[in-house]
Amino acid sequence: MASRQAPCCLWLLSIVLLMDASARPANHSSARDKAGHREDNEILPPDHLNGVKLEMDGHLNKDFHQEVFLGKDTDGFEEDAEPRKSRRKLMVIFSKVDVNADGRISAKEMQRWIAEKTAEHFQEAVGESRAHFRAVDPDGDGHVSWDEYKVKFLVSKGHNEREVAEKIKNNQELKVDEETQEVLENLKDRWYQADNPPSDLLLTEDEFLSFLHPEHSRGMLKFMVKEIVRDLDQDGDKQLSLPEFISLPVGTVEDERGQGVDDSWVRDRRKEFEELIDANHDGIVTMAELEEYMDPMNEYNALNEAKQMIAVADENQNQHLEPEEVLKYSEFFTGSKLMDYARNVHEEF
Repeated sequence: MASRQAPCCLWLLSIVLLMDASARPANHSSARDKAGHREDNEILPPDHLNGVKLEMDGHLNKDFHQEVFLGKDTDGFEEDAEPRKSRRKLMVIFSKVDVNADGRISAKEMQRWIAEKTAEHFQEAVGESRAHFRAVDPDGDGHVSWDEYKVKFLVSKGHNEREVAEKIKNNQELKVDEETQEVLENLKDRWYQADNPPSDLLLTEDEFLSFLHPEHSRGMLKFMVKEIVRDLDQDGDKQLSLPEFISLPVGTVEDERGQGVDDSWVRDRRKEFEELIDANHDGIVTMAELEEYMDPMNEYNALNEAKQMIAVADENQNQHLEPEEVLKYSEFFTGSKLMDYARNVHEEF
């Protein structure tokens, strides 16, 4: 079987080298649309952090594998993309991961690639944070006060900027709904945590980055973990049991379809808890274990993730990925399913 696979790998890789003339042009309009959408967003710390395994609220990041395999290079894998071009693009990525050009991807090569794509997400977050910082620093003095941020936040919620600023300046009561008030209190807690000693309630650009993206700061990463444990911990012991971690989110299952979704959600949570987060497999996840799991720059996590990703598609069990395996399991790596796999591979030849 191996003798038949080797020439297939070489053939697929040769296609990569010959296809520059027909490669899909970059979809710059997509990037512009995303950038424009970000400008319109509220200046809240995002719930979803690219390249981080859990959302800020403790839910699994369902796009994590695609984020650490594709990085920002997602154009060409949309649902309406032309399949042949998507396959070619995927093979270009394969050749970049395959550093030694032996026609297969090892765990070490995948680990290096994951670290590189994670760093891309870090740089993207830095750029976004700088843009938001300028938006909330109207006087351009390089510091943002809590009151300045509070004004911009309430304006994003539909309040009048001049009216809000005047009331805050004169210490007058602001009339906001209960939900907004709760969000403000949580944000102020995060603001205090991001404010490095000596505490002055003024955030520099670096501190503001930690406020929006706690994965950039060890101290803020700890704070995010505490928030997740607080939200999921039902018995108050400041650690998570399996039942606590897999407990269904608020909502009622109304039909069989909904039950199926919930069952799948529980299965994913259980697997993540037992195989990846609970490092010593004692049935309990401590804050330290969760922090190590959440740290996107943890080299051990990157290697473990690389091995997990390879295991998903490694049909011949050689602990490596061949081109045809990546193509067959394209939905796992790119979020895009390349239909009719057998015919598609035949077309490549």
